[in-house]
Amino acid sequence: MGFALVAGAIVSEIAATLSLRASHGLTRLGPSILVVVGYAAAFVLLAQALKTLDVGPVYAVWSGLGTVGALAGGVLLFDENVRVATVAGALLIVVGVAVMYLGGGLEH
Repeated sequence: MGFALVAGAIVSEIAATLSLRASHGLTRLGPSILVVVGYAAAFVLLAQALKTLDVGPVYAVWSGLGTVGALAGGVLLFDENVRVATVAGALLIVVGVAVMYLGGGLEH
């Protein structure tokens, strides 16, 4: 169940971050509401997941996959530029998350 909660937290965080971009500095009501709801949901789900999972690897997975997801969403939704260094950085994040997960595990 903890892994499903982390997955939900990741999706919520990505949605909130992309909504933050769409809100134009929190000046658009709809996206601004999604920002608040998305981040609140992400933190609630993450807090519930941490009842059974270790904080270090979970935070690495949440923040790393959230970062990569926001990058992908920015490219797809907002036509943001992707450079070789950007892709290399995203790959390093994924590798780092995998190393933390494999090295430390998630469950305590």
